[in-house]
Amino acid sequence: MRHRFSLRLLPAALLSVAALGSAMSFAATDVKTIHMIPQGDLKILDPIQNPSYITRNHGYMIYDTLFSQNSKGEIKPQMVDNYKVSADKKVWTFTLRPGLKWSDGTPVTSTDCVASIKRWASRDVSGKLLGAAIGSMEAVDVNAFTITLAKPFGPVIEMLGKPSSNVPFMMPERVAKTEAAEQIKDTTGSGPFIFKNDEWVPGSKVVYVKNPNYVPRKEPADGLAGGKVVKVDRVEWNVIPDQNTALSAFKGGEMDVYELPPADFLEPLAKDPSIKLSIDKLGNQGWLRPNHLLPPFNNAKARQALIYMVNQGEYLAAAGFSAKYQHPTCMAYFMCGSVNDSKAGAQPYQGGQNLEKAKQLMKESGYKGEKVIVLAPSEPPIQAAAALVTIQNLKKIGVNVEAQAMDWGTLQARRAKKEGWNIFHTYSVGADVYSPAVNSYAQASCDASPSGWPCDAELEKLRASWVAESDSAKRKKITDAIQARMYEVVPYVNFGQFFQPMVYRSNLTGVLDVGIPVMWNVEKK
Repeated sequence: MRHRFSLRLLPAALLSVAALGSAMSFAATDVKTIHMIPQGDLKILDPIQNPSYITRNHGYMIYDTLFSQNSKGEIKPQMVDNYKVSADKKVWTFTLRPGLKWSDGTPVTSTDCVASIKRWASRDVSGKLLGAAIGSMEAVDVNAFTITLAKPFGPVIEMLGKPSSNVPFMMPERVAKTEAAEQIKDTTGSGPFIFKNDEWVPGSKVVYVKNPNYVPRKEPADGLAGGKVVKVDRVEWNVIPDQNTALSAFKGGEMDVYELPPADFLEPLAKDPSIKLSIDKLGNQGWLRPNHLLPPFNNAKARQALIYMVNQGEYLAAAGFSAKYQHPTCMAYFMCGSVNDSKAGAQPYQGGQNLEKAKQLMKESGYKGEKVIVLAPSEPPIQAAAALVTIQNLKKIGVNVEAQAMDWGTLQARRAKKEGWNIFHTYSVGADVYSPAVNSYAQASCDASPSGWPCDAELEKLRASWVAESDSAKRKKITDAIQARMYEVVPYVNFGQFFQPMVYRSNLTGVLDVGIPVMWNVEKK
């Protein structure tokens, strides 16, 4: 999930940009350096070991991928030059583009890619599905490798081109052989930038410079696909935890990009002619996650009551998003507007919030006034606001609620425990939700699921059928069946689809609307 740290504007007179340091004062005129306020502090450098979005963004700066997703959601070759699949769809052969090099100047080889796929597949939710289907994977020669499937698996290319956490980034074999649960120490990549470890100041600054050994594709940049042509020499992430100070620095011209300004800031920023907005077309999906192991939400009727309890507009407005940045009520588990958009199973809930129906279902579930613990974080703001709305609405349907206040780090630790809580809230970018294979919270494999532990053999059987199917039309029917089943067993509740723009100064051109602050194709004038 994304992390944000503040809420309301303070009077401008109270802000002091001088505290940011004189190093930022030249940002407006330095055309070879892009200064960006990232969504938070980069603490972990390994995008396979850690799925946080700040680490994913770091990964896109320094690593490349075999395949990438374009602006239409299509998967296109990236490091791969060409590939072929056998008539029985069991053997996939991939050939790398000629001339690919790591940032240290050594050639990228097929053995590097094999090791990287293995490490990613041992860690990622969709990678595990692919890994379970692979019989063997081996280098044919220095530039080609094969994947031989032991059982049918349709979305091979889609998984290798997965756009968000965990992204299957390619790493040198020596690095990729690091145990998946252990953090890597070597940041050598084959991507468009090089991470400057010697200039990294945790909590303050992250620096990237143009990779002279990077070989971009010849096609124009398109989404995350195409040519990753770097047009600046240097990118600096300047960490500014206080969002009011960050806003002042951005509006004053010290910063070129503000990755995730709080929702409160969006309207005034959108009215400024010197500022532009970059909006990912899928946006984000908010989640209310019940604990399936404990009463009352170990009963499906109680979980269904939560759907009737939700008014998506209420949740998003509480988080500060105006109607302009909200998708109209979206009942699709795999994102409205995605290739897996579906209305299956949602018909009973189309009427919107129905507190009386929710109250009735709670009674039918056998609920008798037991205490329901809602984990209520003080930040980030979206999760904090969502928790407060849920607490209010649970009280309206007769639930005995206990709100337990805590910071986000404490909440993450608490939600990993199987006892002591009933509901928490989070959200995800659309790229992590848009299919049954990548949506980790759609799993119902009992202990293998993320916090919440839904357990439903029928849903898991349908998900297995989805990844085994190669035909897109047949897969769409399975998607409908999966969503219909999800509305029966309710692994989680969607509290709304919303858009959190990245903002940047108008002297930047070539900024890509991908929901990730990639800095290739960007020119500063």
